[in-house]
Amino acid sequence: MVAHQIRNAKRTTIRIGSLLDKVMADLGLTSDLAGWKIVNDWPKIVGHAIARVTRPVRYEDHTLLISVPDAVWRQQLSLEVEMILGKIHTVPGGRAIKRIRFVA
Repeated sequence: MVAHQIRNAKRTTIRIGSLLDKVMADLGLTSDLAGWKIVNDWPKIVGHAIARVTRPVRYEDHTLLISVPDAVWRQQLSLEVEMILGKIHTVPGGRAIKRIRFVA
C-alpha cells in the first residue's frame, strides 16, 4: 500500500516554479513580481550607456521610478521613454510596466 502511494506521489509532482507562479497569481502579486524583475534586470534591458547614469528605485502601480543625476538627463531620457518602454516590453513580464518617471 505504501509503495503504491509513493508511486502515485511521483506522478503528481509539479515544478516549484509553476506552483509559485500560480500562488502569486492567486494573490494578485504577479504584476508586482514582474515589475520588480524589471528593476533587477534594468542594466541588461536598457544597456550600459543608460544603466550607468540611471538607477531604478521603485516599482509601484505599473510605474517604474528611475533616478537620474540631473535635469539634463531627465529631459534626455524623457525623449527616449517610448524606446525604453519598448525594450522593457520585450522581456518576460515587461508589460507590467506602463509608465516610467525620471527623477533627479
